[in-house]
Amino acid sequence: MTRERRRWLTVVAAAGLALVLVALGAVAGVRWWRESQRTDLQRALAWAPEGSARFSWTDWDAVRSQLDTQVDAQSSGLEVAELLNEGYDADLTSTTAMGESAEVLQERFGFSPATVSWELLSQSETGSVMTLGLPDSYDFDELASTLESLGYDRPDSDAGVWVGGAELVATIAQGASISPQLSHVALDRDRGLVLTSDDEGYLAEAVEALDREQGGGDVEDVAVEAGDAVSAVLLDSAQVCGGLAMSQADEIDQQAADELVAAAGDLHPLTAFALAAQPDGEVLAVLGFETEDQARTNADSRAQLAAGPAPGQGGDFSERFTLGDVTADGTVVTMHLEPVEGAFVLSDLSSGPVLFATC
Repeated sequence: MTRERRRWLTVVAAAGLALVLVALGAVAGVRWWRESQRTDLQRALAWAPEGSARFSWTDWDAVRSQLDTQVDAQSSGLEVAELLNEGYDADLTSTTAMGESAEVLQERFGFSPATVSWELLSQSETGSVMTLGLPDSYDFDELASTLESLGYDRPDSDAGVWVGGAELVATIAQGASISPQLSHVALDRDRGLVLTSDDEGYLAEAVEALDREQGGGDVEDVAVEAGDAVSAVLLDSAQVCGGLAMSQADEIDQQAADELVAAAGDLHPLTAFALAAQPDGEVLAVLGFETEDQARTNADSRAQLAAGPAPGQGGDFSERFTLGDVTADGTVVTMHLEPVEGAFVLSDLSSGPVLFATC
């Protein structure tokens, strides 16, 4: 082989390698960009077990900021309980699964509403798991030592389940209130997560689901529109069409609802639903549909329902919120609700019956 040919092959190889590196860099850049666009809520949903149908989200960093509280790891259990009370009064923390356990968590576990970044409770027909996002500075070695000292059985691997049980958590609480959701614990140091459940087997499944990142399911699109929610409830189609159904109302209210629905025009079944409290105090009602045409049609018909009487809830929706813009974007309809002072829009309308969320 001549010197010129060797030089030519070297140039070609170098150019090919450069193209490969550029392509790999482009792929990595796209992945980075997509990840940077996801909210904490979207990431948390992706980590939930597949088949989860109801999600309750609390952004504790945002809650503490909204309430302008100074609670931290050194605060007393009573101070954390007061944080919960203030949060309930502001309709920001009805979504938490840590409420009844807050004092015990603060005083004995080393994490609580005073210290975690966010919380997602994922529920399905087979179980539930509470996932907590911890700050980057959190000491997981210290937490592991705490769990062991409390009596949880240390797993064989870092990704295993710390087995406790109902009797153990009752002993830990020493007569105080504590949720069975804390019966078993798992730690994910790489992602900065703590997971808990009352079912050891389901918690193990939840840990395995983290790597698949397929837990959002039907609620992914409404979660995008929910934005940087301070707190939120998200339901898949079965949950919203059952949990918020007008069939829960009495016969007179059902009849009134039928008349209002008939007058509103075409309605189509929901594929998903979310109520999401925003940092500015607004609440978004986000409704998912099968097609863009259905979304455009339902933007009008459901806006009419949201501006009128609230059979099953009592009175009119206008006594709870002022209806703002209602927009259809793709297959999703977003309603902007401005809560009336003293109204509890998120907590009241995340359980049925809710006329404008009817299927």
